Amino acid sequence: MIPLSYAQQRLWFLAQLEGPSATYNIPLALRLSGDLDTEALTAALADVVARHESLRTVYPEHEGTPYQHILPAEDARPALPVLTAGEVTLADVLAAESAHVFDLATDLPLQARLIRLGEREHVLLVVMHHIASDGWSIAPLLRDLAHAYRARTEGRAPGQEPLEIQYADYTLWQQEVLGEPDDEDSLMNRQLTYWQQQLADLPEEATLPADRPRPAVASYRGDTVTVHCPPGTHTALADLARESGATLFMAAQAALATVLAASGAGPDVPVGSPVAGRTDEALDDLVGFFVNTLVLRTDVSGDPTFRELLERVRATDLAAWAHQDLPFDRLVEALNPERSGARHPLFQVMLTLVQAGSTDPGADFPGLRTRAEYSATRTAKFDLTIGFDEHLTRDGRPAGLDITAEYATDLYDPETVEALLGRLLRLLGEAATHPDTPLSGLDLLDPAERSLLLETWTGRTTPVPDASLAGLFAEQAARTPDAVALSHAGRGYTYAEVDAVTNRFAHRLAGLGVGPETVVAVLMERSADLVLALLAIVKAGGVYAPLNAVDPASRLRRILADTAAPLLLVDPHLADHEIVGEAGDTRVLLVDDLTADAGTDAHPATAPEVPVHPDQWLYVMFTSGSTGVPKGVAVTHRNVAELALDHRWTGSAHRRVLFHSPHTFDASTFELWVPWLTGGTVAVAPAGVLDTAALAAVLAEESVTGLWLTVGLFRLVAEEDPAAFAGLREVWTGGDVVPPEAVRRVMDVCPGLQVVNGYGPTETTTFATSHLLHRPFAYPGALPIGRPLDNTRLHVLDEHLELVAPGVPGELYIAGAGLARGYLRRPAQ
Repeated sequence: MIPLSYAQQRLWFLAQLEGPSATYNIPLALRLSGDLDTEALTAALADVVARHESLRTVYPEHEGTPYQHILPAEDARPALPVLTAGEVTLADVLAAESAHVFDLATDLPLQARLIRLGEREHVLLVVMHHIASDGWSIAPLLRDLAHAYRARTEGRAPGQEPLEIQYADYTLWQQEVLGEPDDEDSLMNRQLTYWQQQLADLPEEATLPADRPRPAVASYRGDTVTVHCPPGTHTALADLARESGATLFMAAQAALATVLAASGAGPDVPVGSPVAGRTDEALDDLVGFFVNTLVLRTDVSGDPTFRELLERVRATDLAAWAHQDLPFDRLVEALNPERSGARHPLFQVMLTLVQAGSTDPGADFPGLRTRAEYSATRTAKFDLTIGFDEHLTRDGRPAGLDITAEYATDLYDPETVEALLGRLLRLLGEAATHPDTPLSGLDLLDPAERSLLLETWTGRTTPVPDASLAGLFAEQAARTPDAVALSHAGRGYTYAEVDAVTNRFAHRLAGLGVGPETVVAVLMERSADLVLALLAIVKAGGVYAPLNAVDPASRLRRILADTAAPLLLVDPHLADHEIVGEAGDTRVLLVDDLTADAGTDAHPATAPEVPVHPDQWLYVMFTSGSTGVPKGVAVTHRNVAELALDHRWTGSAHRRVLFHSPHTFDASTFELWVPWLTGGTVAVAPAGVLDTAALAAVLAEESVTGLWLTVGLFRLVAEEDPAAFAGLREVWTGGDVVPPEAVRRVMDVCPGLQVVNGYGPTETTTFATSHLLHRPFAYPGALPIGRPLDNTRLHVLDEHLELVAPGVPGELYIAGAGLARGYLRRPAQ
């Protein structure tokens, strides 16, 4: 039995896994104008199938293993049924016939249809399964078909010399040349080693942010959008590539990576690219599946110039092409990325560049004028396939580029892809004209996008004082000294009291060596002492690094080591915690009732004179580590001031905010600093995990007006006691899917409440009186990618946005940025 080639094995496996589909069909539609000899064309098709064994090979299996079964030529003569269509209906007929589903075990991998448009006008549609053919096979197939047609119209057999080798020969040769992966000296092992090093720490997903949540299993439904790049830009790009020792493909790759990175894909952009795989001249005339896929990784970080990025791409691609023999499926098997039916492994965007007309059969069909007729399969194997078709003049000069995006309709609307291609066109023009300008200086936005981002979505801005949070708190305390700043366990503390206590403790911390950007680790339960201690650290110029007592000791050790914190604040009842005993050179200070602590009272109530710049660190929080080792994220005074002083918090909804999130969770930033910098009250919840009853009790006792909840807790309250929200004005939730039924249940019980999806997806639904959001923060490098959507659909909302009053008619928009994206609602004008 003849085994399958490595590329065929992968397609066969996908066919078994995903079931019958047209995803891997290759349609070829050829318009034939003139007096067509149908019998000669039918015989010519049979001649081509007889000549190329791959076109008469089926793939049965024996004991679970597929093999190539080559049918005799006399048993594999394809039929050529004639269909009738008009010019208007032709596209639909081609699409329907191109969607033919092959049974790989029994069907010839080629199907042909002749579509009659008129007496002298026909379209030949040949549909091949990818397991038997590839894009480079179209040229020899058309060449042999034209030769055979000419011979048959003259009443003779084609008479061509037999092919030197067949696809089955290549399959056996491939296995022999590559060798075994366990053999250190084999070609496969050497190339695998290269790719393992090249693709180490590859992002699991790097693609254009989607219009919709990615489905659990891709449907592979697709569509296309095409734009044209003019000859002038084409010429300039070709000249730039030549000057850089690169190719036009490399310039296209650099441009695509730049646009994807700027649109939200991140700075590490892997794209897939096909290589012909015909490494011997004897393979050039064969129809077969030789193509291999390379993963070309582009590093866009560091704001290089386009010329510098092109040099990076050149080095990457030359090395990749030198290691192109390793089959892609073996690479996936070795790297073993997280497998998902929702996305392609290792890359989600494919890039191709071909010379337009490379499959044109010319005038070899006697008596007929021929031209390629577009046939869309309406499928998409990847999130995006960006194809560059290069047009040349007769003397070989650049004549423009057609750029086509095949996109997954599971993820994208056509307007989103059109916007991406528009940015790509603008970048190509900018890069060709200004190749030595840093990427950040190249303009990607059209006037409408710029206006949308800077005017429509920006809204009213709030000037932020150039001051530290300690200074801003002191100013607020001076304005409202008698207002309640902190409430806990039935006791209220005024701004004047909080200011004095934290000033005293800040002096004490300064005496222990805390100064500007000194990291102070904090191992404390939720309490008034905790929030007072955090404010005192800030006033001393320090940086608080919160520790969660329930986290594994190994994590806490890593945080202490990474921050090199010289001081650890500890609750007395946590004094026997494992990490306290292992503090080593880190000094431990027990914090117990700061308002009555003699050691603190001995210090002055005036603020310590510590120079703190707004761009110094305020706190360091560590990521969950779900994708690797937890990493510290430092946030500055200015970052938090811009959040807390935004005009959207100035109403009454956030006068009393519940501090109940773990202080290791960034929601605590909102819970502390928004009320403190706007004259409100931080209401501290009891220590420990709050169930629904405990949460309802503290909301009522503390007369809370503003609240942040995880989606899980919001859903639980909605199910068990939605009336717990009755006294609130706003509830923010997010981080996971926000169930529409939970929102409805809460809104039914508390009609005056505003529910805000702070971030994360929500299920598609109809919201008659949705409380939506409309303005994204101005993230650095943010790019809008949007269009009006149906007003009854709601998916993803961005973080920290401005509310629109319920019931206000408007349009839904999608916005994309390097750090955030979401569906937004703009009020009707």
